Amino acid sequence: MPKRFSNLSFDSGPPRPLGYSFTGPNASQSSDRPNNNGLTFLSRNKTERGRLQGLMHTMSKVGDQRGAGSKALGWIEKMKVWMVNEGSKRIFFFLWIFLHCMAFAFALVHYQIKDNFVTARSSFNWTFSVARGAAQVLHIDVIFILFPVCRNFISLLRRTPLNDVLPFDKNITFHKQVAWMIVLFSLIHTIAHMRTFVSQLSVSSGSGIIGFLEFNFITGPGATGWIMWLALGIMVWFAMEKRRRAHFERFWYSHHLFIIFFIGWQLHGMFCMIQPDRPPFCSAGTIGVFWKYWLPGGLVWISERILREVRARHVTYISKVVQHPSKVLEVQIKKENTNRRAGQYIFINCPEISYWQYHPFTLTSAPEEDYISVHIRCVGDWTNAFAKALGADFDGKMTKEEEAHGGKVVTAPVNKVLPRVMVDGPFGSASEDFTKYETILLVGAGIGVTPFASILKSIWYRMNNFGKEKKTRLSKVYFVWVIRDFGSAEWFHSLLQAVEAEDIEGRIEIHIYLTAKIDEDKMNNLLIQDVGANTDTITKLRSPTHFGRPNWDKVFESIANKHPDTDCGVFFCGPAGLSGTLHQMSNKYTSPMGCRFFFGKENF
Repeated sequence: MPKRFSNLSFDSGPPRPLGYSFTGPNASQSSDRPNNNGLTFLSRNKTERGRLQGLMHTMSKVGDQRGAGSKALGWIEKMKVWMVNEGSKRIFFFLWIFLHCMAFAFALVHYQIKDNFVTARSSFNWTFSVARGAAQVLHIDVIFILFPVCRNFISLLRRTPLNDVLPFDKNITFHKQVAWMIVLFSLIHTIAHMRTFVSQLSVSSGSGIIGFLEFNFITGPGATGWIMWLALGIMVWFAMEKRRRAHFERFWYSHHLFIIFFIGWQLHGMFCMIQPDRPPFCSAGTIGVFWKYWLPGGLVWISERILREVRARHVTYISKVVQHPSKVLEVQIKKENTNRRAGQYIFINCPEISYWQYHPFTLTSAPEEDYISVHIRCVGDWTNAFAKALGADFDGKMTKEEEAHGGKVVTAPVNKVLPRVMVDGPFGSASEDFTKYETILLVGAGIGVTPFASILKSIWYRMNNFGKEKKTRLSKVYFVWVIRDFGSAEWFHSLLQAVEAEDIEGRIEIHIYLTAKIDEDKMNNLLIQDVGANTDTITKLRSPTHFGRPNWDKVFESIANKHPDTDCGVFFCGPAGLSGTLHQMSNKYTSPMGCRFFFGKENF
């Protein structure tokens, strides 16, 4: 069976640590051995040196036991494995929940024993303490709700040592967690007040259902509370994953109801409905204190909006538009005062379509290039409108010459100027950390390959000594691309061919998987053309094309065996199902004293 039809497996051989070479007449010239005279600048950090020393010490103590069989990991080793991909996230989430529990408990005790609320407690019983306790927790939540969406702030923090402790790549997930906490404690706060309205105010006053409705919709706290619930409910409804992806515009515009929500929150506590037993009854420092808690995150968020407007006024114009097959549009943009790194992403706004909508796209250009580029798959309302505004025509057929070059350059009609674009960013992402590792595994699915175009281009420039970036410790790259059919991303052909041509020492392994079903006639034709060929029939690469899906167990096991003492970064962009599989594989094949797989995925 031809090599292309086998599962992905890397050449076998005795595993050896990176950074060490064999000498003598029988030394093998493996592509995994780093060359310190070229691209690679290996310098083990303190953690890796300690792990390597610990590995040598362990091997000296249990040498013959390793040959007899693998010993089950103890709880310390399991904890080390758990800390690689799960530890910081789980501990952070636990501390976040613990903070809420402690804040709610202390608030309950505080309002139960506070001596100037004796009348309130006797009138409303436990509901008074519960409502005030939930309100106190909500004030804590409002401190954090805006920080995760301040992308410039997060990008700066990612470049600090805090990035090794806090999961900044999960900023949107944290934003959702804070939002759900706001929903939960708002519900607790409302239920407690509903009981107060029913059992105490309406019943004791004898006003009945009329009094209940008056307390809910005529009083200041009641009216502002329901306005807040209406705004919060609409935001949560359209922010659900399926609705957000299906109707992004509805999500975008409805989410700006947070302005009404925050204004209602400030007004909600200013009516002083439940007064203390002694003066000052309703001082400025005790009512309407929402703004004090909102201020830290609010100021950062406002500064980000101002920065976005400043960036929008930088000289920015579209220099080139290339139309690729499968409705993929390449847009090259020239923008002043733009510093970027491989693996980052930007937000693009086209005022001709909508002045308010900014859409995220991963950069496909390298930092060494004098422009920034994105590849957009036109499948939604905004992307199709953007392509039309740029003059793209996906209904027309390309010539054979254009198909051979991977696309055609779109020229603007006479007397028409290309639309103005505004760019916000670039912002950091998980893929930006690829230079931290000696070995990386890049996995792209379909159009999800775009983050790795920038990374592979940057590596290519460094191979040719065109790089202006810092020296890298990167010595081996495994690139796996899973696509339905190769025509869906033909724009990537030339880049892969250029990278492979310059990769004389075999530092980059390219593995392409086609998952579409191929009929028997085409299969036989491919087999015939493959005989004696130096390049793959489909991709024109030296690396063979595989059919079917990767055997991820073999992929990770092979990397772990070939790089036994090296941290390997696993970077992925694509559907959630494959993301979960790679996450599991990273945990499964991480060894406490051997190869550790650090998993990261793109999040917008």
